[in-house]
Amino acid sequence: MDLISLARQMGHAIQDEKSYKDLQTAKTAADNDKELQDLIGEFNLKRMAINNEACKEDRDEEKLRTLNEEMRSLYSKIMSNENMTAYNNSKTELDTVLQRVLAIITQSAEGEDPDTTDFSASCTHDCSTCGGCH
Repeated sequence: MDLISLARQMGHAIQDEKSYKDLQTAKTAADNDKELQDLIGEFNLKRMAINNEACKEDRDEEKLRTLNEEMRSLYSKIMSNENMTAYNNSKTELDTVLQRVLAIITQSAEGEDPDTTDFSASCTHDCSTCGGCH
């Protein structure tokens, strides 16, 4: 079996992974949460208003300060929404699995033993500081 075929099998395995399924469920819930989507829309409008005001030659610093405060408030509301929290937690879980998979593949390609090599959260990706990923 060639590597591309194995990669496609791995793609199917990733989509069968619980963390992937949890992320899809959380994404659907967040997408269907009207309050959350309204907050995200308001946030994006505030961000555009800030960009527009900041680009003006005679920009109003007080208006910018007010818009920034409003945007930070919206961001706080977005991030405290239970569906956004569930989405972020699920994304973190899947990202951790994918980091581990990528680390095993990368380290195997560098000559490490595929059966023992693994992801290390302390990896700086600067090999000069490395004490090993085992």
